[in-house]
Amino acid sequence: MRVLVVERDPTYSRASTVLSAGGIRQQFSLPENIRMSRFSASFLRNIDEHLGVPNEPPVDIQFQPSGYLFLASPQDADGLEAAVKVQREEGVQVTLLSPTQLKEKFPWIDTEDVAVASYGLEDEGWFDPWTLLTSLRRKAMSLGVLSCTGEVRGFVTSAEDTMPPQGPDLLSARIKRVHVYMQDSLEYQPVTCAIVVNAAGAWAGALLEAAGLPKALLQPPLPIQPRKRYIFCWHCHDGPGLSCPFLVDTSGAYCRREGIAGNYLGGMSPPEEEEPDPSDLSVDHDYFQEQIWPRLARRIPAFSSLRPGSSWAGYYDHNSFDRNGVVGPHPRLDNLLVAAGFSGHGLQHGLAAGRAVAELVLKGRYETLDLSRLGWGRLVRGEPLVEGGVV
Repeated sequence: MRVLVVERDPTYSRASTVLSAGGIRQQFSLPENIRMSRFSASFLRNIDEHLGVPNEPPVDIQFQPSGYLFLASPQDADGLEAAVKVQREEGVQVTLLSPTQLKEKFPWIDTEDVAVASYGLEDEGWFDPWTLLTSLRRKAMSLGVLSCTGEVRGFVTSAEDTMPPQGPDLLSARIKRVHVYMQDSLEYQPVTCAIVVNAAGAWAGALLEAAGLPKALLQPPLPIQPRKRYIFCWHCHDGPGLSCPFLVDTSGAYCRREGIAGNYLGGMSPPEEEEPDPSDLSVDHDYFQEQIWPRLARRIPAFSSLRPGSSWAGYYDHNSFDRNGVVGPHPRLDNLLVAAGFSGHGLQHGLAAGRAVAELVLKGRYETLDLSRLGWGRLVRGEPLVEGGVV
């Protein structure tokens, strides 16, 4: 078997992975997401066994162990407690804290309007996403994976062999070739393929709208599009310090420690009606000043005197159907697999999704993790699989 990875940005300067906050957590509400996080935590714990390359330095992703701390308001308390119940059933070490217990453990938190909190006790924290990405790439190349710079913009399918081509009675087809366009060029290279994996992240939906794919076979469409998210950094001399976990506020704002010198980073997803234009990665600094800072300063009073620093923007591969990843075979394009739409938790679930797709390619079935419920079936049936822990 020969594997070709097509990457349109070899610098990864706009890749969601390297522009993320770098977190991993076990605290989700769906068993599949919890299991993927547990798989990834085990993988990262033994990362050099998986990604080490002979005669190369050992892999160090600079993992910082620290629990996620989710705060719930009275109206959200039941949902948080139900999620913790599922997490414990899946073997996650997580504790519930009352407002009094929360204040005792984290005295720098204002517990007003907090009914309950959940705090992860192991396998949570953050790490360097760039090191993980480059280590995965280095390992893949060492095993013979091919890579090219370009962009897939066209397909040739077996539907073109039917009469009439792409007729109304067409039930399924196979992708025979993809057209890989060179950067800033109208020239393309046709690549014959037995299996195609769409792992195009925020552009996974747009990729399936490319020329050559029979429109009759693309229903329902893949509901994934880019959503721009900001991350802001700041310094606060009197902040929480080393005791600062990855905190997710009742308002949706989040923050975590960055290093040991009084630096922090954070962000917040906006409401649906205030989504920023995703056509570029410019940063709206007023969003921090007017929306994020007041929320965090209310929860952590020391942040009232913080000093803003750098910032950047990246993309969520947002699944507008249910904000969950879509993993598995396409229902009507027989040799197309998808792994995309993780809506902000792709960094921590990508390792497990990659393992699942590899098993489908090699063995035709899931073995390590059964991700069947994350497949296309729910899109066809119109049955969302809702995850309550999207940040």
